[in-house]
Amino acid sequence: MQTPKFDQLLEATCHFGHLKRKWNPAMAPYIFMERNGIHIIDLYKTSAKLEEAANALKNIAKSGKRVLFVATKKQAKDVTRERAMSVDMPYVIERWPGGMLTNFTTIRKAVKKMDTIDKMETDGTMANMSKREKLQLSRQRAKLEKNLGSIKNLNRLPSALFVVDVLKEHIAVAEANRLGIPVFGIVDTNSDPSNVDFVIPANDDASKSIDIILATVCEAIKEGLEERKVEQIDNKDAEADAEEVKEAPKPRRQRVRRPAAAAEEAPKAEEAPAEEAPKAEE
Repeated sequence: MQTPKFDQLLEATCHFGHLKRKWNPAMAPYIFMERNGIHIIDLYKTSAKLEEAANALKNIAKSGKRVLFVATKKQAKDVTRERAMSVDMPYVIERWPGGMLTNFTTIRKAVKKMDTIDKMETDGTMANMSKREKLQLSRQRAKLEKNLGSIKNLNRLPSALFVVDVLKEHIAVAEANRLGIPVFGIVDTNSDPSNVDFVIPANDDASKSIDIILATVCEAIKEGLEERKVEQIDNKDAEADAEEVKEAPKPRRQRVRRPAAAAEEAPKAEEAPAEEAPKAEE
């Protein structure tokens, strides 16, 4: 993972903040100066914070967890969709459905409704319906696809939220804070960074600025996913080796013969009985 250099951030107009009269005082530590009534963001701090956020997202992806991208403003929709799809992560680029996190069970039911309609089309159930009923189901399916189609593979709550413009997506940020889900966000000079766990101070209105930041964090996520795959392969190989060791026949134990005694005691020769001397004739 390579963090963008100062010149690259400058070229992408990441340094442009909002008008001075619209600023949020909590963003003062990230403001470098004021020029022509517009605040200029300190790009050195942007680079440092971006690297910190990218490393954290890499670890989240490496552990197999999901990151939900949220960007409903016009200039961020296409960029967010493209970058999120490149790492197979869920995203929301239409209206944020209230209660999506805090009432996740209801949202999952709506997603399952899409699968039910698709099944009805496949098994021929819709063929027996009237034209009006078919039209109603088709419209319902299209509406659900537009709002929730990008999160149909999100079977559980995400482990992190990445937000473009935390001021506009304040409802999503509030829900994540309530559930203790860490929030990563591009924060401009008119926003409050206190509710964001990983602040990336930058221009959240320019497509170039949004794209260079999303490209960096998505590259970090991609690296985390690749490292996870390598670890899984290594673990499988280790398990296979362990199984082979278990299944291998145990070598037969050879019986060790004890060495014979150096010198065995020879059996004692039986002493022949002494012959009696012949008695002298008297």
